[in-house]
Amino acid sequence: MARILLIDDDEALAPPLAQYLARFDLELVAATRPSEGLRRLETESFQALILDGMLPEVDGFEFCKRLRAGDEPWRQLPVLMLSARGDLTDRVVGLELGADDYLAKPFEPRELAARLQSLLRRAVRLGPPSAAAVVATPAGAAPRQRRFDGLMLDLDRREARADNGRVFELTSTEYELLLILATEPGKVFSRDEILNRLRGQEADLFTRSVDILVSRLRKKLGPLDAIKTLRNAGYCLALAPRP
Repeated sequence: MARILLIDDDEALAPPLAQYLARFDLELVAATRPSEGLRRLETESFQALILDGMLPEVDGFEFCKRLRAGDEPWRQLPVLMLSARGDLTDRVVGLELGADDYLAKPFEPRELAARLQSLLRRAVRLGPPSAAAVVATPAGAAPRQRRFDGLMLDLDRREARADNGRVFELTSTEYELLLILATEPGKVFSRDEILNRLRGQEADLFTRSVDILVSRLRKKLGPLDAIKTLRNAGYCLALAPRP
């Protein structure tokens, strides 16, 4: 059963939501204050975080920013942001700060469950290999890699590295976006196509979210100039493949 941490100061929200999510093999653990949520992150294991935008002590957007900027093991934990306003500004800010998905209040519990399941499937695909997988790997087997000018994708470790060996600190969504573009270097992927691939279902997010993800990825890849924008068309990986 996947464990989900909810940080929301609405004490009435968690009990019925926990009961509903249990139907989908999701265990919801609630904290009403960011400090309490942080203590739980330090002492317990979670597979995803639901974070309200409006919180006491520090708002959810600042909490998400600190979460992504730190070096703690939960830095890459999938984050789904909630907001009572649901306007475009909140969505853009949340995604720019590193959230993986966004849901406006009030929401249908079934939609929340579906979005959590999508995030968890993505995290399983992109997460570090399990101990069992490492043991099962034949000794001396060549690592699965994709190489480009200035960039190498290690498919087993789910890492992107520069030629000098530096690992780019990417969130799961950023890594998957890079992997999508790297499947066919030079091919232009439309925003809708990228959204559909990222979510694994018909995208209901606004296409502006892809622009934000690309902007975040470009900033982290630095001087590589890896992603090319084709106006009104989409994005492509502009690095030449290496053997």
